[in-house]
Amino acid sequence: MVTMLRRARAEVPVQVPPARRPSRRRAWLGAAYAAPTALVVTLLFLVPLGLVVWMSLHHWPLLGEPEFNAPANYTAMTGDALVRSAVWFTLKYTVVVTVLLFMLAFGLALLVQRARPGAGFFRTAFFLPAAVGFASASLLFLGLLSDEIGPINDALATTGLLDGYVSWTSGSANTALGSAILLVLWRFAGFNMLILLTGLQAVPLEVYEAARMDGAGRLQIFRRITLPLMRPTIALVLTLMVTGSLLAFDQFWILTRGGPDNSTTSLVMVIYRAAFIDLDLGSAAAVSVALLGVLVLVSLVQLGVLRRRSRQESA
Repeated sequence: MVTMLRRARAEVPVQVPPARRPSRRRAWLGAAYAAPTALVVTLLFLVPLGLVVWMSLHHWPLLGEPEFNAPANYTAMTGDALVRSAVWFTLKYTVVVTVLLFMLAFGLALLVQRARPGAGFFRTAFFLPAAVGFASASLLFLGLLSDEIGPINDALATTGLLDGYVSWTSGSANTALGSAILLVLWRFAGFNMLILLTGLQAVPLEVYEAARMDGAGRLQIFRRITLPLMRPTIALVLTLMVTGSLLAFDQFWILTRGGPDNSTTSLVMVIYRAAFIDLDLGSAAAVSVALLGVLVLVSLVQLGVLRRRSRQESA
């Protein structure tokens, strides 16, 4: 009898309960939570982006009726000497600022990495310039470097390092560019130091101790452990630096006004002049779209390099 019951149970198919599917209520609830964010992104990003692209295809004066002229605004950029000069200057400025700012920020992060007497004070001191608004910092440097009222010329002349007065912001292309770079280093070194310091402190101490026990020196530890483990943080910092440099405007508009002879005119300044001085919104929109494409391309290249290196290490 027992054997027959066991056979009967074995012949009965076992019914597996179907996987639970999210109910319509939960789906609508998730959509309701995402709706405000989607609405804000649509109104404040997608709609203005579409409008800028549409404007770039038209001759769009500030006062008057727009006329469709695609692709005249884009082809005109290639023949504009100011645009070509601004492109070359913006690329040169981006390379110089990214290298110098990264080296300075990484050096400061390594300097205050360990908990030692005075480390907290120096971390705060290095970060304090980031609390100053960029426009305010530009005005501050404009006053300090002024050849009429600025104390820098007087201090250098008193110490004998300078004979006479130098116009730091408009005397020559090199001094104007150097003044803007000095401002950017002072303003953003502490902010990027904080990001890099976070990445440094995320590296496990056990990894450093194991490397020291194996006889690795400081340079080997830095090259083989610190840099590879900080690659995501470094990629983030470099992306912020490159993007910010390509969008440079405040420091040049306030410090140098794009001079002397348009030698410090950035691409964003070209957009501003086309839109609010020449009153040609179509040309300004075309340069904006082209600059946006460059920013997207740079970000994709940096993310692609980061992912490829991560896959190579994991393999």
